[in-house]
Amino acid sequence: MDLAVNTLSYGRDVPPDDFRKAMRQLSGGVSVITVGQGHDITGMTVTSVTSLSVDPPSLIVAVNRAASSWALLKQRGTFGINILNADQSDIAERFAGRNGVTGADRFKGATWITRVSGTPLLADALAAIDCEVEHILERHSHAIVIGRPLDMVVSPRTAALAYWQGRYVALDHSEDAIGLAEAGLPAARPARI
Repeated sequence: MDLAVNTLSYGRDVPPDDFRKAMRQLSGGVSVITVGQGHDITGMTVTSVTSLSVDPPSLIVAVNRAASSWALLKQRGTFGINILNADQSDIAERFAGRNGVTGADRFKGATWITRVSGTPLLADALAAIDCEVEHILERHSHAIVIGRPLDMVVSPRTAALAYWQGRYVALDHSEDAIGLAEAGLPAARPARI
């Protein structure tokens, strides 16, 4: 098999557009970060949520410091992570600020619950995690927020929403396994310990 590789060499800094193009090759789960309480609520769509540690449970999310949610997140010290299911691209779009929707208006058209911190959590997300800020590291345009889960709700659903190559894609374990079998590709097997 012949592979064509396009190698680009740069000085110290890679141009942002080239970096963005490279990062679009990395698929990411889509989550909505929610902050605030009552009428003082807002949120944003992110693909940067990941676990940091299982013991103790902690996670990381990268937040753009220019985002409208940033100041409220720093002020409140709590936030929600709502891992979206495959049917929730409309929520992802709304929280990404499409069509100019901002603040509390982003929450319309969905069912929200609260847990320990009082931060809104999406009732039918794949998982909704109520978190408190444990540490913030501000770097360049973004901040790395380390969160400690206070409570969570996990759905029995399995189809997730991902973002890849500039668009939303649905990932369904059952459907994807069937598709791989039909294509003749070996499905990944869980590691045995």
